[in-house]
Amino acid sequence: MYVVALTGGIGSGKSEAAKIFAELGVPVTDVDVISHQLTAANQPLVKNIEASFGSAYITPEGALNRAAMRQLVFKDDAARIRLNAILHPAIYDEALRQLQIHKYAPYQILVIPLLFESPHYSPHINRILVIDCDEKTQIERVQQRSQLSDPEIIDIIKAQTPRKKRLKLADDVIENNENIEKLREKILLIHEKYINTCILSKTIS
Repeated sequence: MYVVALTGGIGSGKSEAAKIFAELGVPVTDVDVISHQLTAANQPLVKNIEASFGSAYITPEGALNRAAMRQLVFKDDAARIRLNAILHPAIYDEALRQLQIHKYAPYQILVIPLLFESPHYSPHINRILVIDCDEKTQIERVQQRSQLSDPEIIDIIKAQTPRKKRLKLADDVIENNENIEKLREKILLIHEKYINTCILSKTIS
């Protein structure tokens, strides 16, 4: 099983990159998608969250109120730790289950926005791919897709691994300050690299 961890800051284009890999036939496991699935209406974890935080953090439909919870955990470290203790083990187990399903693929993508804050995934990762862009582009993209204010976006950026550290820890970097077609061209090139790397490693082993 060859796993490429795909990460990057908010607004860097991780989701678009993951879609392009999927279009190329690469299996993609996304921990954010898993998180949304596990906190959708009437999911078992939602009851645990409500018991710990109260009904103010649950929508009328019975799902996690992500906006309310986001505001809380950015102000309260203890609340963030408590939420992570509920969510992370379930997300981790489901991510590993999905990776195992595709273990015979030439390689697969594991999308983890907070990769460097989640060291327990490291034993399952062969390579790290960072999608990178400048902070101005990050802010503009998040503004276009959400109702977050500039201070809220900057708070999220500051809470994530610093850009310089991400780039230093990366095995591969795709710069994504331009449009989707440029991103697609770069992913096609790195896809060929990964395919060839996996073929070579299997031949040697």
